[in-house]
Parts: sequence; structure tokens; C-alpha cells
Amino acid sequence: MATFVHSTKIPIHGSRTLPGRYFTSPEIFAEEGEAIFARRWLCVGRSDRIRAAGDFIQQQIGPASVIVLRDHSGEVRAFHNVCRHRGTRLCEAASGNVGAGITCPYHAWVYSLDGRLVGAPSTSDIEGFDKADYPLHPVHVAEWEGFVFINLARDAEPFADALAPLVGRFSRFNLPNLTVGGHVEYDVKANWKLLFQNYSECYHCAGVHPALVKLSPATSGENDLFEGPVLGGFMVINDDAGSMTMSGRACGVPVGELTEDDARRVYYYSIFPNMLLSLHPDYVMFHTLTPVDPGRTRITCEWLFHPASLAGGFDPSDGVAFWDMTNRQDWHICEASQLGVMSPAYTPGPYSPRESLSVAFDREVVAALGRQRP
Repeated sequence: MATFVHSTKIPIHGSRTLPGRYFTSPEIFAEEGEAIFARRWLCVGRSDRIRAAGDFIQQQIGPASVIVLRDHSGEVRAFHNVCRHRGTRLCEAASGNVGAGITCPYHAWVYSLDGRLVGAPSTSDIEGFDKADYPLHPVHVAEWEGFVFINLARDAEPFADALAPLVGRFSRFNLPNLTVGGHVEYDVKANWKLLFQNYSECYHCAGVHPALVKLSPATSGENDLFEGPVLGGFMVINDDAGSMTMSGRACGVPVGELTEDDARRVYYYSIFPNMLLSLHPDYVMFHTLTPVDPGRTRITCEWLFHPASLAGGFDPSDGVAFWDMTNRQDWHICEASQLGVMSPAYTPGPYSPRESLSVAFDREVVAALGRQRP
């Protein structure tokens, strides 16, 4: 999806693609769940999805279900979606409003929006029972530029340390004040890592994305983050185009106080392990990925616009349609890759210098698993 030219700062040292088992093995997929998705900061969407007290979203992370909600003080909180009585799932819907508190559908234990157990019928005769001993199990939560992140680890690394390159980096794009103007859900029959690798290079773009390369040359741009959990850089928009849209024209007002350079660029960053962030002058697109099994990933894609763009005079669907088309091209080729790496004939092939960010992504995966690079 994105592309960046090779930089001498990104040595790939003859790196090769990962062995097939990294995309097909249930054992490695389980390891990733424990070592990566249960320990890293995961984006669960925009904070404006939970505007009012009691608003919640449910996020599935492997076997864990997490409730992310707004409490009465306006703070965002997250809890394991597990009753402290018999373990029953408290919220079954994907989103909604729990009202003044969370009530278990089984035996009607009630929890306040800050997680305290405030009601437990027929427990007065349980010896030593104290409601204060049975709050919901908390999950670490952080807000960044209008996005909500959660971390399942009990000893979670502080967000500002774990994803330090993000802090303050995109302030000029006015991210907290943008409004969702498009939303598409995808179910892709490919391993989550293939999707990240694909996003990180445009070696494939000339053949897979003919409309994209007409607006932004496949070899344009430069990387500025090329190791660690945040990787990316920018591509250049052609002088005769206004943005990445079906018409080639801008589909909104500038999202923020952008520089002249920003007006001619699209910035693409992968945020390990489940977010892809693409910043255009007139809108911002982001993907969140949820691995389902070694060969399947659910993806949510949303488009953010300045409120003035949605008030009239612009056609946000011009940008949404462009990337929906491009997304589907990417998902198709990733599904073809998944089928290929499942073959006994597949062996790791050499990476091109134009795939240096894919190499960096592989290194992050392997390091997170505590392994040596294959």
C-alpha cells in the first residue's frame, strides 16, 4: 500500500522473507498472541466512539475480551469482560451503553463504571465476603491524539515509552478534532504479518495499484523511522493531483495547520502490532488489525476528515472509494501470498532494497518472540 525509496540508513544485509511456518503455524500464532498481542499497546479505535458516560466498545484479543468505556468523570477505562463471580461475559454486544453500571446477565452482580463491585445479591451470608475484594480486572489504557490504546500486560510499559516516536509527531494534523467520514470492515484470508509487510513497501504497486501510481510515483518518498515498533515515512503526490482520490482532487479542506511539504505528501506509518496510519493533506486513514487465526485477519478501516469537509461542498467518498479499491487490491494479493506460503514448495526469497521496511518489521516480530532472525 505504502512505498518508500531505499535509504542507506536501512541495511538489509541480504535479508530473506520469513519461513512459511511464521504464516501458517498454530504454535507460532499462539506465541504471537502471548508475546506480542498480550503485551504490546493495541489501538482499539477512536475515543469519540465512547462519548457519553456508559458508552462502551468490546475488543477481542485472542481469548481475552476487553470492555473499553467512558466513566462518569469522563475518563476512559478498560476492564476484562469477565464477571468476578462465575466468569460470565458481561457485555455481549460489540458496542453500546451500559447505563449507570455494568450488570452481569447471569446473577446480576453490578459494577460501577470505575470497575467497583457495587451490587451482589444474596452475598450477605457469605462468610468474609467484601465487595471491595471483587472489582473488575483492569486493563491498561492510554489516549493518543484521539485514539484509544489498551495493553493486557500487568506490567505494561508506559505508552509514551513504548511508542515514543509517536508523541508530538503529528500534532499539526489536528487528529483529536477530526471526524469519521467513512468506515469499512474487511475479513481477509491472510496472516496479519503479510498485511503489515505489504503496507510497508510499494515494490508491488506498479502491477497491483495502477490508479495509485498515477497519483503518486511508486519510487517517490523517503523513510524517517526504520527500526523499532513505528516504521514509515512519506510518498509524494504528483503536482497535477490534489490528493489520493478517485478524481485526483482533494476531497476536503486541510486537516490541520500543514506545511507546504505536507500538502504534497502522504505519510504512511505502521504502528506495531495492529495499526496502520496514513496521513493525507485532506484526510487521515487508519487501519486496525485483529488476527483471528494463522490465515485470517479482520481489518477495520476508517477515514477521518476536518468537520468543515463533512459540512458540505466536498465529497469525502472520493477518498474513501479510492482506498477501498486499493485496500481490496492489497487484500487480494495478500490472500494469494498466503496460499503461496502454505505450499511445500515455498522457500524464503531475497528482499529487495525497496522492501527495507518489511525487513525492519520482520526483525521486530522475531525480536518480540525472543528468537534469532531465521
